[in-house]
Amino acid sequence: MEPDARPTLGAPTAPRRMLWVSLPDQRPRRELYWMSRMPDTRVRALARQEPVGDIDWVPSTYVRPIRRFVEAGALAWVRGLDEQDPADHDWVTSLELCSLVTGQASRWRARARRRGTAVRQAVITWENLPDQPLYRVPPYRQALESCRDADLLLCMVDAARDHLLANGFDDERIRVVKPGIDVDVFTPAQTPVQEPVVAFVSPLAPNKGIDRVMDAMRIVRRHQPDARLVVAGRGPMLEDVLREQERTGGAVRHAGSLDAHGVADLLRSAAVFTTAPRPTWKWTEQLGLAYLEALACGLPITSVRCGTNDEAVHAPNLLVDDDAEALADGLLRWLRDPAGRAEVGALNRARAVAEHDVDTQCAAMGAAFADIERR
Repeated sequence: MEPDARPTLGAPTAPRRMLWVSLPDQRPRRELYWMSRMPDTRVRALARQEPVGDIDWVPSTYVRPIRRFVEAGALAWVRGLDEQDPADHDWVTSLELCSLVTGQASRWRARARRRGTAVRQAVITWENLPDQPLYRVPPYRQALESCRDADLLLCMVDAARDHLLANGFDDERIRVVKPGIDVDVFTPAQTPVQEPVVAFVSPLAPNKGIDRVMDAMRIVRRHQPDARLVVAGRGPMLEDVLREQERTGGAVRHAGSLDAHGVADLLRSAAVFTTAPRPTWKWTEQLGLAYLEALACGLPITSVRCGTNDEAVHAPNLLVDDDAEALADGLLRWLRDPAGRAEVGALNRARAVAEHDVDTQCAAMGAAFADIERR
């Protein structure tokens, strides 16, 4: 075969064989997990940590000169991708257009095709910034340009499609499928919670706004002294949370880093869910799985308006300005109204089941791959 000849791509035999190339900091039970739950799909994953799910794990290390950025911004390349035989895979898939492992996947796939092995490429994206600053940095820009002929661009939020179109990607290759959660794990409490407990489940980092939430709770307790905040997660602001826990005598409580069942138990013990995200120079809130988990547990939500979290937090849930007084007012709105909480909670639960059941959404993701395969 001539070096630049392109092989003909036909529909693959079942099951679909996917090679997943992980980011070094990739979080569990997310994109890779969803790929593994797609019907008729078998996944092999290059990853630093053992993934959750029925996945053929290839333990991998990374070349990482600096650790300043995480996830898609990580300056990191995976080792061992070139050792994978393209003949064993129908697809190569990665997270985010600018991630350096996506650039690696693009080059691996291009070499395979030049040698006569047909491998499709998919890129999963949440990106909602029309002008992502990382795209101006040479290695990230190269990764972006390398996947312009990817067969499938699978968007986790509507705003990601807008982002792709603004950056010149072909709409014929774009599909939007919202993420799913396990609605059998995340279920409402058997009886309505009467205690004024607010839940925060998120990384304890400045961009997730735990500091703003603690400021708001000080205001809330002036009006409702028995109100409490339970915090789950870890991160650079953990010490701030522990100091507030000590200062308040337990009105703020750190519950640690919880697995899915622990998070579900925490949410069922709360009356309201809250976060207070704020943008950074290269990120703004996209959807937030914690919002979906709170919806499924039948909690009303008060959060700060940021990025595209309005795709998850619909009225009559509350999105407010990034201001402690505004956030406190929104929390008090639900803490003072048990009947309103119950009504909105039931609406939230119904929406989570209808729109974010993990089996349904993973099947929809599989249908997006199958649609491209048919084409």
